Amino acid sequence: MADRYQLVSIYLNEADQWHGRPLHLEILQFLQRSGCAGGTVLRAVAGFTAAGVVTTSLVDVGTKLPLVVHFIDRVEKVAEVLPALRQMAGQRLVTLEDVEIVPPSS
Repeated sequence: MADRYQLVSIYLNEADQWHGRPLHLEILQFLQRSGCAGGTVLRAVAGFTAAGVVTTSLVDVGTKLPLVVHFIDRVEKVAEVLPALRQMAGQRLVTLEDVEIVPPSS
């Protein structure tokens, strides 16, 4: 049976902290220490939540710019790290979806 993979997305902003350090960097370090295949943090141009609209620009340096942490790994690895990620993310939105890995063409 082929390996199954999942994509985890964690929606944050730059102001989020974990033990006094930027949460997105702490999540990446946790994923690396846990042996995950990799992770990426993306900065959004704009976004909104139920709490209000967040718009960003180059002038907004130092504000609460929206971020998304993505990582893809085997279902078993995701299940292993997800409880700690949920704790780190607190009330932030975390999504999980099954993905298919497309092998490179020869």
